Amino acid sequence: MRRHLLAIALALTLPVVAQASDNDIDKVNGTARVDAGQHAGNISTVNGAVRVGDNATVQKASTVNGSIDLGDHSQASAVDTVNGGVNLGSGSRVAGTVSTTNGGIHLEKGADVAGKVGNVNGSINLDAAHVGGGLQTTNGDVIVGANSRVEGGILVDKPGGWSWSSNNRLPRVVIGPHAVVQGTLEFRREVVLQVSDSAQIGAVKGATPVKFSGDAPKD
Repeated sequence: MRRHLLAIALALTLPVVAQASDNDIDKVNGTARVDAGQHAGNISTVNGAVRVGDNATVQKASTVNGSIDLGDHSQASAVDTVNGGVNLGSGSRVAGTVSTTNGGIHLEKGADVAGKVGNVNGSINLDAAHVGGGLQTTNGDVIVGANSRVEGGILVDKPGGWSWSSNNRLPRVVIGPHAVVQGTLEFRREVVLQVSDSAQIGAVKGATPVKFSGDAPKD
């Protein structure tokens, strides 16, 4: 009887443990990985990277002191890191926001972020990608590449006491050929704003657009 009860207890407990392990991945001092095509819950680590394979689906992907890489055609509800870059592969989708404090953000072709994409220090680069909630930075360059689309405008904020840049170089904002930026482009600090003659943008506050033709501005 005792053995029978133990078997029942194990049968009830093991699936719960397995399910928790399958859903969430939480690590310290190491890379958190989700293999291609797999489904998982929240993926987080400290002092390590997050790597989500092609065609995988996760909930929030987050780390402190590490980068986050979403593979091609992968999906996440949100992406968040403190010190590290973010790369969203071709055709990947994020239902919420993408943010980092110190690190660049790159959206490859066809990547789609429904919410805001923002950082403090680091470039933001869109390659024929879509962002629904606007772009925001303080010290980084913003490149809205050819055929990209942004709703919610662009904000380059004024540096605060804790937000600093290692040099006095002005942030550069480039709106590429056939790109569309809906909403206000607001600049609370001096920037270099270069806009393709085939791009469409909203109202501009705090900067004077300089038009260019061809694939990219001539330095």
